[in-house]
Amino acid sequence: MHQTSKKLLNNFLIGVFAIIPIVIVLQIIIFVKGLISDLFRVVYIFSDSSLYTALIFIISFSLLAWIGHTIAQKGGSFVIRAFDFIIDRIPLLNTVYRVLKKVINMFLSHDEAIAKEVVYVEYPKEGIWVPAYVTNRQKDKFILFIPTSPNPTSGFTVIVDKSKIVTSTMNIEEATSFIVSVGVDYDKAFEATQLP
Repeated sequence: MHQTSKKLLNNFLIGVFAIIPIVIVLQIIIFVKGLISDLFRVVYIFSDSSLYTALIFIISFSLLAWIGHTIAQKGGSFVIRAFDFIIDRIPLLNTVYRVLKKVINMFLSHDEAIAKEVVYVEYPKEGIWVPAYVTNRQKDKFILFIPTSPNPTSGFTVIVDKSKIVTSTMNIEEATSFIVSVGVDYDKAFEATQLP
């Protein structure tokens, strides 16, 4: 009886872990759907017309697509620059906005000037290696963001000497996948054998 219950519990846990990615994706879809529904409801209550509501959403979609197109083609948009100019004049908010923009650009930009390198560093002590994102450099010092598993948006920012890091061939997406999957998705596993 004990062996049967143990096997049943084991199968249950395997099933739970198997559907976690599906549940997370569904939660994101439900969240986005709820957000869009709430926005649609607010606009509809304000305009009291389905035609105006649809028109506002079509115009908003077109404006965002146009902004995206101008950024992709010219590297910037007048609308974003105008918003940057206004936000830059508001204390505290300008700092938060600037930092968020830099972090998002680090992950999304195709600009090689923005650091998107992944390295290994010994953290929290010697002999324990973790992947980290290089966010900045100053001479021989590297500023790293060390994400935590399974949520890569939380972590630690550290300053490390160049001699203390080992470069990786992983890109940002592969490193993020490694962290989110708690090491299960590790296409560059051969790198682990090369760490000192």
